[in-house]
Amino acid sequence: MSNLQRNSKKRTRWLALPLLLILTVVASACGNSNSARNTAGETNSIATTTQMPAETSLPTATASLPEFKTVTTVNGEIEIPTQPKRIVAEEYLGSLIALGTIPVGAPGLTLQNMYFKEALIGVQDTGEYGKMSPEAIITLSPDLIISGQAESYETLSKIAPTIIVPYGDLKDAHEELTYFGNLLGKEAEAKAWLSEYDQRIAVAKAKVDKVIPADATFSIMEDGGKSIWVYGDNFGRGGQPVYQALGRKPPSAIAAEIMEKQWAEISTETLAKYAGDYIIMTSNTLTAEDYKTTAIWSSLPAVKNGHLYVWKEERSWYYDPIAVLSQTEELADWLTQ
Repeated sequence: MSNLQRNSKKRTRWLALPLLLILTVVASACGNSNSARNTAGETNSIATTTQMPAETSLPTATASLPEFKTVTTVNGEIEIPTQPKRIVAEEYLGSLIALGTIPVGAPGLTLQNMYFKEALIGVQDTGEYGKMSPEAIITLSPDLIISGQAESYETLSKIAPTIIVPYGDLKDAHEELTYFGNLLGKEAEAKAWLSEYDQRIAVAKAKVDKVIPADATFSIMEDGGKSIWVYGDNFGRGGQPVYQALGRKPPSAIAAEIMEKQWAEISTETLAKYAGDYIIMTSNTLTAEDYKTTAIWSSLPAVKNGHLYVWKEERSWYYDPIAVLSQTEELADWLTQ
């Protein structure tokens, strides 16, 4: 979501190696002191979290050894590389890319994300989203696995150090980018990306606020043919752009239910109760014009007034920070056209 979990024998070898290196360096110190000092200077420029006693001089070769840090997760404290090089990411791909980190593997569904598909050329498919193939992951020799599936931890953690961040624990782009910036030692990159994100979101929101009444209500829906779903502000389909970025609200009668549970399956009989003044609809088969000719839908004020926006799941499903930013600007353009 083996290298991952180092056993006690590996730890012993890591501790023994520096001792051998120290003896070697001491034996050759007279003839190589200048070279050793120059190399050590280069080594010190590398960011590291390994803490050594102040009086201990690190031999040059020690810098090439693996370095790890302990992080607190839902599965307890886990030791991970301070600078992972081969990440397999089942979830949170957008945040990794925003931080300039390209994984070596990810599930097929996330590789199809239209908002950053080009950045994933060469990334290996690790299987079905939510059920990644352990065999496929092993061949990639990952040094860190990131997943949102708690039930996969036992399997994945046998392959490499595994960080589980359950879906919904990180509530918005700021929480997500900040978390992974800290995890990967890319705090500066996270801060810079979020600064631009905030500026662009502010521009989009200002555009919408100029033309859409503050009390206009919005509904986030998905039409599956036999079923209709309504979503909150952290479940994809446009919820983050509408409710978080643009600051809009669902109909008051269903607001508490939707924001608490984040989704509801509804019937056509209750459709009017959940329909706001504006509807952002996910449908893979119908268009806005189709809804105008359907009795139950055409009776809704949002459809009558042309306030229905329809997009396919390939655009609405994704909810990473990169997707949310693009979706927000897309919806702002529609609302202000």
